[in-house]
Amino acid sequence: MNILILNGPNLNLLGRREPGIYGTRSFDDFFPELKAAFPALTLTTFQSNHEGEILDKLHEIGFTHHGIVLNAGGYTHTSVALADAVAAIATPVVEVHLSNLAAREKFRQKSLFGGHCAGSISGFGLESYRLALQWFVNQQPKRVGFRV
Repeated sequence: MNILILNGPNLNLLGRREPGIYGTRSFDDFFPELKAAFPALTLTTFQSNHEGEILDKLHEIGFTHHGIVLNAGGYTHTSVALADAVAAIATPVVEVHLSNLAAREKFRQKSLFGGHCAGSISGFGLESYRLALQWFVNQQPKRVGFRV
């Protein structure tokens, strides 16, 4: 099963950026643990600080992969284009956030694309990615009619 973990703006700074909110580990340090925990999955990752590159990646793999774990960072709350892209693709998307959006500033509490996702996970730090991948493992056999 091919799963892409797609990270948006500023997530390249994990481990250094606001550690009180986002923790002290980088995603690059955590990714090998995910691969080890899910050996049956073919995991790839992509990070960009540029909205257009994120859109291009969704378009590129949105009809060929079994799943996408998307942490769109600040674009979650601002990008209608990203919402349109998630709605347009066939690949199921799980929205992930490290912090608990409901406990954050008011403008961070709304996801423009969450309604187009299979589900949303927030507030568990880097473990949010693991929870999303576990959902794909549990749900994939039940996805009758989904073809890749």
